[in-house]
Amino acid sequence: MMKSLLFSAHPTPPLLPAPRLRRLLRLCASSASTSAPPRAGRRSPRPAPSRRPSPSSLYARPSLLDMERERAARRADVDAFLASLGVDPGELAGLELPVTVDVMRERAEFLASLGLTREDLAAYPLALGCSVRKNMVPVLDYLGKLGVRRDALPDLLRRYPQVLHASVVVDLAPVVKYLQGMDVRSVDVPRVLERYPELLGFKLEGTMSTSIAYLVGIGVGRRQIGSVITRFPEVLGMRVGKIIKPFVEYLEGIGLQKLSVARIIEKKPYVLGFGLEDKVKSNIEVLMEFGVRKEALASIVMQYPDVLGLELRDKLVAQQSLFESIILVSRDDFGRVIERMPQAINLGRTAVLKHVNFLTACGFMLSQVSKMVVACPQLLALNMDIMRMNFEYFKNEMERDLEELVDFPAFFTYGLESTVRPRHEMVCRKGFTCSLGWLLNCSDARFDERMKYDTIGVEEMEAEESSDMNAFAEEVESEEEYSDYDDSDSLFDN
Repeated sequence: MMKSLLFSAHPTPPLLPAPRLRRLLRLCASSASTSAPPRAGRRSPRPAPSRRPSPSSLYARPSLLDMERERAARRADVDAFLASLGVDPGELAGLELPVTVDVMRERAEFLASLGLTREDLAAYPLALGCSVRKNMVPVLDYLGKLGVRRDALPDLLRRYPQVLHASVVVDLAPVVKYLQGMDVRSVDVPRVLERYPELLGFKLEGTMSTSIAYLVGIGVGRRQIGSVITRFPEVLGMRVGKIIKPFVEYLEGIGLQKLSVARIIEKKPYVLGFGLEDKVKSNIEVLMEFGVRKEALASIVMQYPDVLGLELRDKLVAQQSLFESIILVSRDDFGRVIERMPQAINLGRTAVLKHVNFLTACGFMLSQVSKMVVACPQLLALNMDIMRMNFEYFKNEMERDLEELVDFPAFFTYGLESTVRPRHEMVCRKGFTCSLGWLLNCSDARFDERMKYDTIGVEEMEAEESSDMNAFAEEVESEEEYSDYDDSDSLFDN
């Protein structure tokens, strides 16, 4: 009994098959698993058949190769269209262009409607890379609202076609705000942009700020900056170190004070655009070649800043010949004429003849006329009616000798009713006998002081008679406008 319990508690393990039998069983099991059918609910993966989609299928997609071929064909059509416009397609090789000729034609026609020609597009083909609706229309609409004229657009776009790529908010509006901050009036802003459209591409912190700061530093009035920019916006694109400062320093070198240069820039800012090396310096040298003294150069530039930018040599040759033949002015005296009235460089032959004929008709000999013109070249530019009235008063009322006019030809430049008549009458009442220079060549305050004298000192009279006519000439030319001067179109050569 005990023996059976022991065996039931520890049953005998099953006998293992022999090694050869085990290998046989494994071989049979592996062959059975490879030949057995798949289980239900499972499908063995099958490779997808390589079928081309039917052309009539709605879901057909072209291959990448086909798409690339189609894109290349369309680009070839666009390039052919560009070539027909005279544009080199190679200039736009790296630019994403419209995929169809129709869109490109729309751009070309729109640019043509703005006044741009095929030559303009060939010069700047990148304009054709701008979208009409996304780029061109917003920019042109903004410029139109500012007041840029429609007929000024072609020239603006030719000079600065990059504006078509600009952002109104990022690029254009800040420049306009800067101009207004410089006291450029809103009505003048579009004129500034029309004259100098390159300004729209400037950065506010760059050349614009430094050029204005330098001008203020040499004495240009802050209130005059807006006027300077309006009349010569190119100053905003000039580098101080390369253009403005060398110009100012050169004028200082010929005798002008820095503040005098500032006054010239305020009145005629375009002189900054005269090339220093190829124009200004050469013109100063030409003046000295024609007899102008070095110490008179500063006075000439102050009187007539435009002389720095003229084609001067040819003009001086012609004028010197004119003065020699008509007025008998020598070559040395011609330099004195230019010193006292540099505008004589532009006097026309007709105007010179008219004034010389008047003086000779008054009884002056040609040699006397020559002396008068050298002393007071303004005689050749005065209004003929003013000269005639002054001479008639001199002859009929003052009863003086003509030689006095030869000694003081500036008599013709004084206003008859404002100066000549009242002073002459006062001197007559006092019983004084004086020269024309003592009578006229002084301020009203100085004349009133003289009228308090009981007699005229001989030394004072001699001092007045020996006064330099050049001082008078500089005083006359320092004024902006004179009604006594002839304003006819024929007075000066163009």
